[in-house]
Amino acid sequence: QGTEAMIGNDGAQTNEERFWAVFAQIFGEQARADLPLFDDFYREEFDKVRAVCGYRQEAAETLSLAKELGLRVALATNPIFPAVATKKRIAWAGLSEEDFLFYTTYENSRYCKPNLRYYEEVLARLGVPAEECLMVGNDVGEDMVAKKLGMQVFLLTDCLINKAEEDILKYPHGGFEELKKYIQNICQA
Repeated sequence: QGTEAMIGNDGAQTNEERFWAVFAQIFGEQARADLPLFDDFYREEFDKVRAVCGYRQEAAETLSLAKELGLRVALATNPIFPAVATKKRIAWAGLSEEDFLFYTTYENSRYCKPNLRYYEEVLARLGVPAEECLMVGNDVGEDMVAKKLGMQVFLLTDCLINKAEEDILKYPHGGFEELKKYIQNICQA
């Protein structure tokens, strides 16, 4: 229910505040005292999840290419996790926090995907218009919605998520090699 509350967040609170408000509503205000236990879980136990997440060296290579081409890179991951968990997920991908101008977490975000306000938050933090951004993602329903704001999009078909079985041919798409070529073409245009 806490995750659902974050996904439906209206922006009045951060996702963290929204999660804990719902959590405390269900389990009582004294449940907030358990926050250190959650932090301990993410610091000490969460790494066990890494074994089922997979690793793609091409992700780090693509990020390096983007930065070599002078692009500013942010990690617009669905902000339903605390920073401690997102930092671990970044490391699992062979990257570091410093590889990004910023990354979204439940502490620093007020909306979640696929809400267009989430993408507006990201654009505001980058300080650029939508037309100057490229959203790369593997989830058709959550990531390609950024196109509605005028953002360019690229659907990474490695680990594709397409719950609504939408026609993906309407989006630039492909694996990491196609993504690298797409980024190079954008920079040459």
